[in-house]
Amino acid sequence: MSNAHKSDLFLIIVTLLAAISWMFSKEAVLLMPPLLFMAARFLLAGGLLALVSYRSLRRLSADQLRRSVGVGLVFGTAMSCWIMGLFHGTHVGEGAFLTSLGVVIVPIIARVIFKEPQPASTWIAIPIAVAGLALLSLKNGFRPELGQLFFVMAAFIFALYFTLNTRAANQRTVINRRGESIEKHRVPALPLTAIALLTVGVLTLIESSLLESWGPVADAFSPILVWWVFASAVIGTAGRFLLQTYAQSLSANSHGVVILVLEPVWVALFAAGWFSETMVASQLAGCGLIFAALLVNRWGVISKALKGWLRHRKPA
Repeated sequence: MSNAHKSDLFLIIVTLLAAISWMFSKEAVLLMPPLLFMAARFLLAGGLLALVSYRSLRRLSADQLRRSVGVGLVFGTAMSCWIMGLFHGTHVGEGAFLTSLGVVIVPIIARVIFKEPQPASTWIAIPIAVAGLALLSLKNGFRPELGQLFFVMAAFIFALYFTLNTRAANQRTVINRRGESIEKHRVPALPLTAIALLTVGVLTLIESSLLESWGPVADAFSPILVWWVFASAVIGTAGRFLLQTYAQSLSANSHGVVILVLEPVWVALFAAGWFSETMVASQLAGCGLIFAALLVNRWGVISKALKGWLRHRKPA
């Protein structure tokens, strides 16, 4: 098996780990305050990755550290909205599709904030995604639930996080206010992820200490709660991001992004089996439109991947 095929296989496993993590998280927030759960999950996961990347962390410059923490603060804000959506939401599968809108929003953020040109497929995908979002809310007469609103806010902030994370992980040249060119050195993926996860943990711990009561946690403390936190941290966070980083190192192709949009599909399937969730026809249509928007948004990458696969299949 070639490295490229290994990368694709590992990225499919990443989407499965991410989807399973939704189940772990939903179970955990039924037993403890959501922000406190996020703090425990990300501090544990970030600590594990920090141990793995200890030498790389020591070599980072002050600017690299600052940018990594900035990525983590945005990531932490997005995760705070996401976990509140999971806490208040009544449908895990629906929430996964709403959160996946962040993939469609990324090019908009890049265009509006960083003036990056975008392909036509981006602007075609946006109205499709909006139509899907509308269908998901039809059951409430276009009165979205609180959980849905949190998931949509998370999607927008995740889009900013994805953009900042990409910029931090790649070498680039910027022009300062004096017109001088400054080289921004890339932050290696593993220490960048470790710092981002630790920052999320610290941010959500502060939010939890201000907004939540920790007393009930002691009363509800049980081995199953420890398992949900541990599984979310090790499998759904540290393990997922380590495998994703390794998979991306095996192939220079960018079609892995397309594979990652499988996550909401897995979440919907797992939620149906795990929590016995169902959707009405309009909601299923809405999820289908959002998934279609993701594919349209990445059509250029998909077409290149298909052409490469067809060339590989042709006999010599």
